[in-house]
Amino acid sequence: MAEIKKIKTALVSVFHKDGLEELLAKLNEEGVKFLSTGGTQQFIESLGYPCQKVEEVTTYPSILGGRVKTLHPKIFGGILGRRELENDQKEMAQYEIPEIDLVIVDLYPFEETVASGADEPAIIEKIDIGGISLIRAGAKNFNDVVIVPSKNEYKPLLDIITKNGAQTTKEERRWFATRAFGVSSHYDTAIHAYFEGK
Repeated sequence: MAEIKKIKTALVSVFHKDGLEELLAKLNEEGVKFLSTGGTQQFIESLGYPCQKVEEVTTYPSILGGRVKTLHPKIFGGILGRRELENDQKEMAQYEIPEIDLVIVDLYPFEETVASGADEPAIIEKIDIGGISLIRAGAKNFNDVVIVPSKNEYKPLLDIITKNGAQTTKEERRWFATRAFGVSSHYDTAIHAYFEGK
């Protein structure tokens, strides 16, 4: 019997907003709470859905020109905390770490920026740190968390939620994790190729 996990809280932090509306509408309908940063948070609220700011959870603002937004124990603890481990649960309660069950993220457009002929400083700024870390954390803890690593996975998740409500099987979460590691691997390969001068 596949282990069913309910989606109660979603962290949404995306560069590309297109195609997200339908998925957010369904999640909202299912009573899923949203947590987000900057432009994505404003986008979610513009659709009429309540959305908590990541800064309210971390008590830190977005710093260093947006280079550091989600990199915080309260966010990564919420994704990596193992729901079945009593000690993890105790620490999450002790440090007021919210459980995050769904992570919807995409990465800065590194390859597109290189292809545009941008200068090196602009290219370097498109090396995603928070996004890639969120993808890896969500995928690592697929036992408890659904990771949506690009807009290509909006529709598969929407189909699942439309059919079964805001819950997933372990097999489904593993499928998303597999996609996530594919996305991160491709991204790092592109960065490596740029640094090698290819």
